Amino acid sequence: MEQQPAILLLADGTTFEGKAAGKIGTTVGEICFNTGMTGYQEVFTDPSYYGQLLVATNAHIGNYGTADADTESDSVKIAGLIVKNFTVPYSRNLADASIQDYLEKEGLVGISDVDTRAIVRHIRTKGAMNGIISSESTDGKFDLDALKKQLAAAPDMDGLELASKVTTKEAYTLGDEATAKYRVAVLDLGTKQNILRNFTKRDCFVKVFPAKSGMEAIRAFNPDGLFISNGPGDPGAMDYAVDTAKAMLEEEKPMFGICLGHQILARAVDIPTYKMHHGHRGINHPVKNLITGKSEITSQNHGFGVSPEAIEANLDVVEVTHRNLNDDTIEGIRIVGKPAFSVQYHPEASPGPHDAAYLFDQFVDSIKMSKK
Repeated sequence: MEQQPAILLLADGTTFEGKAAGKIGTTVGEICFNTGMTGYQEVFTDPSYYGQLLVATNAHIGNYGTADADTESDSVKIAGLIVKNFTVPYSRNLADASIQDYLEKEGLVGISDVDTRAIVRHIRTKGAMNGIISSESTDGKFDLDALKKQLAAAPDMDGLELASKVTTKEAYTLGDEATAKYRVAVLDLGTKQNILRNFTKRDCFVKVFPAKSGMEAIRAFNPDGLFISNGPGDPGAMDYAVDTAKAMLEEEKPMFGICLGHQILARAVDIPTYKMHHGHRGINHPVKNLITGKSEITSQNHGFGVSPEAIEANLDVVEVTHRNLNDDTIEGIRIVGKPAFSVQYHPEASPGPHDAAYLFDQFVDSIKMSKK
């Protein structure tokens, strides 16, 4: 496949020249990197990545094609793709299409044939920042001044509310209401499909509510358990979700949060969040469960964290249950005196290891006890 030239320009003026991948066009977003060696389609369709330019650190992206069964939402959610080798021929018999056909259909702009190692080292040194990818050139030349102007106009992720962009527009249900043992209400801030599958396969009837649903609508469902999902953007710009989480805590029902849901739960008890230097994204992050003493390898995708200093000053309100073994950041909490807990990482994996799937069992077990 003959590829047109493309360029990646970062907010600090750094440029990388490569070749076009996916749709020909221009796209802007915050640059981040994922260290996973597989599961690229699940990553592309994870709503938590909305508005981000994704650097894939694995050398080959596209080598096993794409399949409809491998999606975590109804469309690609990343803003742009940055890879070293864009591999259009694929080897998997079960694949539906090549990565090029898939990205063209989804309208995603990307760049390949760049030094992804150098880009990752740059992000790790300088921190997360906005970038722009363009494959729209004139005789192979790019108007850098125009690209810089477009990049400068893009909002920073810090302070950006994005959950309302990816949430369901209408509430919907999953599972068999007539036979399911438990009812779980999901506040959808950008939920992944595998989270919902983990509930339904544990005999739960699930109702998924739009991000800005109030407690009155959720209470009318008469749930046995309450869940706050993952999602994109800054939790500090989501007072509406914090208010709902506070109301959920007053219900005294089992409550569980993942990733953005973890941050929202923390803010509901007045623990602030902060923008991380470059975030955690990949499927090989080691986490220690401080309750059991066991470690687990986890799937992660977040650029914000919960303040450890604020938790240290409020141990009568929040207990730390999990810590990241790479940098000691907070990976799990439970609320003192409430049947509520959350984790910063992704126990549903997809992609990634299933070491943390026990957390879904823990949540369902707490619902069982509550119903008794």
